[in-house]
Amino acid sequence: MNLLLIVVSALTFISYGVLCLLTDHMKEEFKRYGFSKFRTLTGWLELLGGIGLLVGLQYRPILILSSGGLATLMLMGSITRIKIRDSIVQTLPALSLMVINAYILLSILFKNP
Repeated sequence: MNLLLIVVSALTFISYGVLCLLTDHMKEEFKRYGFSKFRTLTGWLELLGGIGLLVGLQYRPILILSSGGLATLMLMGSITRIKIRDSIVQTLPALSLMVINAYILLSILFKNP
C-alpha cells in the first residue's frame, strides 16, 4: 500500500509542480492566495518533492526528506486555503496530500528495519 501511495503522491506533485510553474491559472491562484512571489518556489518544491518520493523508493533518507517536506508544504497550503475561506472542496486536495505524505513519513520512520 505504501508503494501505491508513494507513486500516486509523486505523480500528483510532479503534475502540480509543472502546472504551478507553467500555467496562467496557477499564476492567478497564487495572486488570490496573496503569495505570487512564492509560486515559482512552490512549483519547484512540488516538482522536486515528487521526484524525491520516487528516488526515495531506493534511498530511504530522500523518502523521509521528501515526504516530510511535502507534508509540511501541504500543511501550509491547507492553512492558506482555510485562511482565505476556500470551500472544503477546494481545501480537500491539500489536506489529503498532507495526510498521505505524513502517513508515508511516519510509516517509514516507525517501520521495523
